[in-house]
Amino acid sequence: MFLGIEIGGTKLQLGLGRGDGRLVGLWRGGVDAAAGGEGIRREIVRAAPELLAEAAVVHRDLRGIGVGFGGPTDDATQSVIKSHHVAGWHGFPLAAWLQDRLELPTVICNDADVACLAEALYGAGKGFSPVFYMTVGTGIGGGLVINGEIYRGCGRGAMEAGHLIVNCGTRNAECGMDRQPAIEIPHPDILESFAAGWGIEARARSDPRFDSLRQSLGRDLTVKDLAAAARSGDPAAKDCLQVAIDALTEGIQQVIKLLCPRRIVIGGGVSLMGDDLFFDPLRRKLTASEFPPFAGLTEIVPAALGEEVVVHGALALAQRKLEETP
Repeated sequence: MFLGIEIGGTKLQLGLGRGDGRLVGLWRGGVDAAAGGEGIRREIVRAAPELLAEAAVVHRDLRGIGVGFGGPTDDATQSVIKSHHVAGWHGFPLAAWLQDRLELPTVICNDADVACLAEALYGAGKGFSPVFYMTVGTGIGGGLVINGEIYRGCGRGAMEAGHLIVNCGTRNAECGMDRQPAIEIPHPDILESFAAGWGIEARARSDPRFDSLRQSLGRDLTVKDLAAAARSGDPAAKDCLQVAIDALTEGIQQVIKLLCPRRIVIGGGVSLMGDDLFFDPLRRKLTASEFPPFAGLTEIVPAALGEEVVVHGALALAQRKLEETP
């Protein structure tokens, strides 16, 4: 039995399992960004024994811990490089800290990488190789699994799909970007700034066509609000979502040209807009602009493992890296 942990920018999850795609127990909590990394670590120490008690699992039955961390990690030192969302993680020796606090051997990796491992082994990528995983949510992350193994480049990660440069400038005026944005958008040419949740919402805040909708709601618009408006026929909402689809198409085209994966599995909150607003228009646009030598080789499919995907991946990572040899 292993303990799997997901540490994200907004979500903290702990799960128990054998690394076979099934969970014995699950604990789910939120992240208090103001409390920083120290607050998250306190919560892990508090939640672990609570989860064990609820699942009727004793500590001696655990063989190790796997972690999917929401940021880049270093394989050699088993430490966090940084978090893009929560302070207090820069250079933190997470594996050593967990081993000391919970008295179990620990292995860590980036959350998108372990999510890709889970989808390749047990989810929408099962039976296919290579499998590229992309999470399109608050941010955009990527992972690549080839023949059941995570590709980690030189050991500090790879597949940072959210930081691919895309050229969507011709669409800016159609989504309110012909005027100064309401907030400063860092790295405005990267995929995240056009297609991640924060990028989509930032553009909606800069679009005067949404002023009346914002006033009626009494708050800024979310991606869910924009999806609902697009389904009702709102042309401004359709434009904003089309910007995201255009950018994702360009980013995925780059992935296909470089890697030619058999399947691209897409998860994350933005992808939950569904087939009509997300997957169908994305597939149509990719087909219309596909690289001819690779035509028809890559399928685009939704993720299958839901909110627990990183926990499943963390458990699989632990099982593979920490399993005792006979």
